[in-house]
Amino acid sequence: MSSFATTLRYILKEQNLKQNDLAKLTGINKSSISEYLSGNYQPKYKNILKIAQALHISPDTFLEKNRTLKHIPLLGKIAAGIPILAKENIEGYMPCDDYTNADFCLRISGDSMIGARIYDGDIVYIKKQPVVENGEIAAVLIDDSATLKRVYKFENTLQLRAENPKYAPLNFTIDNCNNIRILGKAIALYAKL
Repeated sequence: MSSFATTLRYILKEQNLKQNDLAKLTGINKSSISEYLSGNYQPKYKNILKIAQALHISPDTFLEKNRTLKHIPLLGKIAAGIPILAKENIEGYMPCDDYTNADFCLRISGDSMIGARIYDGDIVYIKKQPVVENGEIAAVLIDDSATLKRVYKFENTLQLRAENPKYAPLNFTIDNCNNIRILGKAIALYAKL
């Protein structure tokens, strides 16, 4: 698959768009978009410009010579008391384009976020920050395990909600919040096919 196709698939997934959406936004026919996504055909520069404008990104993102690729840590189980990016926590490294400002990744285990289309084995890119807005998806450290949940703050309660009705919300108050902290906000997803 071409680097253009890989990049376009990643950005569409990140922006929660389908190829039909992209066709409507750009005026490029659906069959051409399908060919671009399959990697069978590289678009002409004028269509790269249309796609970049529709996705609100720089056209340089798609141009190999101008793209820079960094690698950020993929974290495994996180032990309490050990800094999150400590060597003991790092399973490996994931590629990250220069337009994604993630600091680390977590591999998802379980089905608690399937309602947000985040499945077991997917990798979520996280931007380190100690606070998130209500309803945002965040990586949260509880004791020695990292979890991914929607975060809601009420007057005296921090609530973590799964995106699967079979899981009840987790509520933390001043009495039981000593071993909990927000690691960062989920900003991108690498889904297995």
